[in-house]
Amino acid sequence: RLNLSVTTPYNADFDGDEMNLHLPQSIEAKAELSELMMVPRLLITPQSNRPVMGIVQDTLTAVTKMTRRDVFLDKCEFMNLLMQLPSWNGHIPQAAILKPKPLWTGKQLFSLILPKEINCVRTHATHPDNEDNSSFKWISPGDTKVLVENGQLLSGILCKRTLGTSPGSLGHVVFMECGHEIAGKFSYYIQLVVNNWLLIEGHSIGIGDTIADENTYRNIQESIQQSKQEVQEVIQLSHHDQLVSERSNSLRQTFENMVNRHLNDAHKRTGSSAQNSLSNFNQLKAMVVSGAKGSLINISQIIACVGQQNVEGKRIPFGFKHRTLPHFIKDDYGPEAKGFVENSYLKGLNPTEFFFHAMAGREGLIDTAVKTAETGYIQRRLIKAMESVMVKYDGTVRNQKEQLIQFIYGEDGLAAENVEFQSIISLKSSNITFENLCKFNFIDDEKYLRQYLNDDIIHDLFTNENSLQILNNEWYQLCQDRNHLRKIFSNINESQIVLPCNIERLIFNARKIFNISDRTRSNLSPIEIIQGLEELIKRLIIIKGNDRLSQEAQHNAIMLMSILIRSSLCSRQVLQVHHLTADAFNWLCEEIETRFQQAQVQPGEMVGVLAAQSIGEPATQMTLNTFHYAGVSAKNVTLGVPRLKEIINLSKTPKTPSMTIFLTDQTANDINKCKQVLSHIEYCSLGKITANTSIYYDPNPRETIIEEDQQWIDIYYEMPDENISKISPWLLRIELDKNKIINKTLTMEQIYEKISKEFGEDLNVIFTDDNAEKHVL
Repeated sequence: RLNLSVTTPYNADFDGDEMNLHLPQSIEAKAELSELMMVPRLLITPQSNRPVMGIVQDTLTAVTKMTRRDVFLDKCEFMNLLMQLPSWNGHIPQAAILKPKPLWTGKQLFSLILPKEINCVRTHATHPDNEDNSSFKWISPGDTKVLVENGQLLSGILCKRTLGTSPGSLGHVVFMECGHEIAGKFSYYIQLVVNNWLLIEGHSIGIGDTIADENTYRNIQESIQQSKQEVQEVIQLSHHDQLVSERSNSLRQTFENMVNRHLNDAHKRTGSSAQNSLSNFNQLKAMVVSGAKGSLINISQIIACVGQQNVEGKRIPFGFKHRTLPHFIKDDYGPEAKGFVENSYLKGLNPTEFFFHAMAGREGLIDTAVKTAETGYIQRRLIKAMESVMVKYDGTVRNQKEQLIQFIYGEDGLAAENVEFQSIISLKSSNITFENLCKFNFIDDEKYLRQYLNDDIIHDLFTNENSLQILNNEWYQLCQDRNHLRKIFSNINESQIVLPCNIERLIFNARKIFNISDRTRSNLSPIEIIQGLEELIKRLIIIKGNDRLSQEAQHNAIMLMSILIRSSLCSRQVLQVHHLTADAFNWLCEEIETRFQQAQVQPGEMVGVLAAQSIGEPATQMTLNTFHYAGVSAKNVTLGVPRLKEIINLSKTPKTPSMTIFLTDQTANDINKCKQVLSHIEYCSLGKITANTSIYYDPNPRETIIEEDQQWIDIYYEMPDENISKISPWLLRIELDKNKIINKTLTMEQIYEKISKEFGEDLNVIFTDDNAEKHVL
């Protein structure tokens, strides 16, 4: 038997999958496997420091149903469910409702599974973005804000965001706070209790869940008709030659883009009306909202319309002469003929729609088969190249020939499983916000200081002549840190930085352990805080050694960590925001030091294979050829597996070489100057600026057979400067694209000079004036 949560990392399912069994032969091998490779230790992946296993399938659907506000259990059910929980201590919590009979909520039942020391804040998938800043911040009308304090689930409906494989999810927090054993059991206990609750509640899906009301169907029909009408209008425009091409796209491409836009709108509109028509008791919706299976697209395809079928990122191509199937008239570019399926899966597809749907599906299957072979080979080469790279006992990273790869693993010596995403408060805040967050205002009146400090501490502050100097130094250091950070993360979008010891959570824990509220007056002096942090940072040692290089490496290794500690635990934050007492602060410093030491990488870690697998695994998830940028010619870059292949093969001839150039000063904001720079840099061939070419037999150069050119040829030959009799009777007429010449700031003279320089006496070139209607060579 196999626990369901383990299927995700194995990518296994129960449709006939087989696995291999490895039997260790020696005691050492046996010990190593059972200790290092046990499942609970592997809950978190060093690839992206997040859990690899979460709650899946029916358990996830049930947990979402169970933690809703209106779920109650009587004493009999509650006791029976507690019998399933091995960690239960025999104590039944106080019932939430006492009269007419005692009732317990689903949240209370879930709280019994949670370890006591867990604190966590998450959101539900349907959480509105603006709620956190409104007056409803702590009420959460939709029950979408998940709050766990001291192992009690206070509010919020749990879903994939809280119990899935995202960083900072409940499983992640339990692993970091309570260790691997409890984290493994946690997952198991949730499944035990919740699955047994689901036996009481029930979850089944029927055809009724896929049927919407009449009004919805009417809306869907109208939407589709409207979009088909719009497409028809676009086709009429193109027939009458009134279509204007978008910039950098051909006319046909523009037409396709417009049609695609209308049809996608239809799909979006019908999909949203289908989703809105479903009640909250719809079982299909229950699975989607919990994140267990399915997506909103699946719902809209079942109820509303299946949408456009694509092959190679375009609508279905003409396979017969000028048509997709013999069922349509020739040159039909309408939605139906090019693979738009307007029926839903519930209604059923008609034969032509079915055929187009099969075409798109077949492409997907072939793509998958080819992709596995390609990525498998890439992964094998990566592993072969790096299989011997490991962390040695002196902390360096070397391969089997003892060649040095890194002096310190990752340049900070930390194992990737033990770090988390953290935000540094000073990075993104404005100057005023930053000052309010971090500057300890010593000059404030005593009354204000009394709100969060003891009288003794205030007295010491005012009598100690160095205190002002120390506080100013702290502020100066914080400003330096901030400037330094902004140099490192100059264009970073998210302020999330990967570091060990989640300080925010540690402070939360400290406040809970030492019973600190927002009214607590601290017995801790700001001077002690500043000195305590200095001591703490000195104790965070990655590289031992007193020589200059070691000290520089040590400084670089803990630089970000020390910036984080100094900004999150500056005297203002500790005293005014968190109200920490001396005991709490000392506990916090020791905890940070311990966790930092535990976060360092173990010697013997095979970091080479780890890196190779961390690149190979996402590669197998990539699509083989990405067609997402259908029609944006500027974005036609090689992506997906082919691009990865180019990078790893060090390909000398990449398919779409490109270069991003950053311009400075006034050029950056002026589009014409940008174009000027571009035309100076970019390689430009004659083919790129040619509109069309033609070859004529033209025996008499002066009386040409091309009537439209006669006028300018007469002007050109008014002053004959060369012997015409030698000229060949064959004529190559090149008509150039006027717009492209203007864009590239070329003159006809320049083009003429280039050609005559290249071919010399072999060609005789004549050309029109720069201001002529048509530019002809």
